[in-house]
Amino acid sequence: MNGMFHLQENHTTVRTEILAGLTTFMTMAYIIALNPNLLTNFGAEGQELWNAVFMATCIASAIGTFTMAFLANKPFVMAPGMGLNSFFAVVVGNIAAITGTTYLVSFRAALCIILIEGIVFLILSILNIREKIVHAIPLGIRLGISPAIGLMLLNIGLGSNAGIYSENGGPFYAMRDFFGALTPAVARDSMGTGYTVMVLSVITMFVGLFVILYLNHKGIKAAVLAGMVCSSIIYWAGEAIFLKVNPFESLKTASFVPPVKDMVELTLFKFDFHDFFAIGTFTAITLIITFCMIDMFDTIGTLVGTASRAGMVDEHGNMPKMKEALLSDAVGTIAGSLTGTSTVTTFVESASGVEAGGRTGLAALTSGVLFLGCMFIAPLAALIPAPATSAALIYVGVLMLAGLQKIDWNDVSQMVPVALMLICMPISGSIGHGIGLGMISFTAIRVMQGRAKEVSILTYVISILFLIKFFVIV
Repeated sequence: MNGMFHLQENHTTVRTEILAGLTTFMTMAYIIALNPNLLTNFGAEGQELWNAVFMATCIASAIGTFTMAFLANKPFVMAPGMGLNSFFAVVVGNIAAITGTTYLVSFRAALCIILIEGIVFLILSILNIREKIVHAIPLGIRLGISPAIGLMLLNIGLGSNAGIYSENGGPFYAMRDFFGALTPAVARDSMGTGYTVMVLSVITMFVGLFVILYLNHKGIKAAVLAGMVCSSIIYWAGEAIFLKVNPFESLKTASFVPPVKDMVELTLFKFDFHDFFAIGTFTAITLIITFCMIDMFDTIGTLVGTASRAGMVDEHGNMPKMKEALLSDAVGTIAGSLTGTSTVTTFVESASGVEAGGRTGLAALTSGVLFLGCMFIAPLAALIPAPATSAALIYVGVLMLAGLQKIDWNDVSQMVPVALMLICMPISGSIGHGIGLGMISFTAIRVMQGRAKEVSILTYVISILFLIKFFVIV
């Protein structure tokens, strides 16, 4: 293991890496069920398609993560990207409306976008063009990516990750509907039975957070993982005692047999280029460009931000083996298109594994093996409650804010782009959009300062492309 992953060189151990991989997996295990839910309208398009996307999610995530482990030797884990999968589902619906075909046929047509995107990324990565794009991002923006992602993690942990539904509607969020209510009575009236679930969720996530903080203070490497386990136990006990619900009820009817047949028959190597281009050549090209831009900068932002937090970058903010990491992203995306899921990208939740001590590809390898294992034990992975994940995301998000001290707040060309990213990423939920806004503002400020010649040609090109993305092909 040491010879393959250079453990001693990276000041880590097999135990630490395995625990880090397990931690990352637990924080993002939700994608295994959520991705097929989003891509099939929560099963409305048929159980067979849900099964196919579920299998594709596990396999494509594992392939991309294995590539990251062995090619780049980085602890970053890959899976179908959130936001991109929702956008993919919308595109599938639009194709169905335009062409008059079924959802399954339109799904296969939309997979063409993912295939082309992956091939484009593979070529750009091999030619080092994607790496040059990374270097074209000004240092100030690169330094600001990590804390901006931290705020996004805080928003996910305290917001959407703990959304609650009840007879009064929903989703209800912790920060808005629990802490934002004037009094507990107001919250109870507005949330109905969801109030009890919300209280349990809030208690669970904060107990988990303080357990993580305490164990980390004691120098325990598995602090994040232990905090999540503690949170899960508390939540399960709360369900049984206060909600009168058996948290393990789903295991009674759960199937542990991988639905390989459904994937083979419905999505494996099933591309429909005829129906894809039936929506119009311009529309098709626009969709491809949109997916490419969002995925490219989401991946770059996650890699740079997480690597910065882990101390994996040099004094210029560059990460060694960036080319290999970007190649892994391309391979994962192609694997996703071949098996039947949306764009596979580096997950921001990888930061939880990095915080647990993960520094090499062995952590990623561990997560990849667990993704494959989930083809058999998905019902068990689905038992991890959202508040337990929230505890880890809140902790990691707070730690990533430390990167703000590296920003030169006296330089307006750094201050304004970073401030905009800090707001944009958590609100939009897109790392790529945050970087785009930062790039545009940086370029505009430098031009207004009379320092236009200090801005590289590629930076101008990226800024213009984002302007087109925001105002022309939104």
